[in-house]
Amino acid sequence: MKVYLGTLGYTINRKHVRRLMGHLGLAGMAPGPNTSKAHPQHKIYPYLLRGLSITKLNQVWSTDITYIRLPGGFVYLVAMIDWYSRKVLAWRLSNTLDSGFCVDCLNEALLEYGCPSLFNTDQGRQFTSDARGALAAWHYD
Repeated sequence: MKVYLGTLGYTINRKHVRRLMGHLGLAGMAPGPNTSKAHPQHKIYPYLLRGLSITKLNQVWSTDITYIRLPGGFVYLVAMIDWYSRKVLAWRLSNTLDSGFCVDCLNEALLEYGCPSLFNTDQGRQFTSDARGALAAWHYD
């Protein structure tokens, strides 16, 4: 808002804009905190990679979600990565932070590259939700 108001010829700093927006009940479009906070009813899994030597392809995959700011809001990016090769195996963009696009991304990686021995994620809601049940047909080593 500060930049936009500046283009209209108003001299105003960001703190004043924040105060005025607060008086009007307006808030900026930004992701809320704790996007990786686990749901209290979801299982907490142990960290299995401490001290593990990664020596081959498909031994360990990892995934995470990040957001990308766009002029009209945000999109969320999920990527599956092989730790040994550092190759991005699959990725997806979504305008909502639900589990579906994560499951789709994982399914694509599994179909293309097979199953890893270990799959590492944070314990955020997208990765500990019941949507992971859709992957019950996939068996790990």
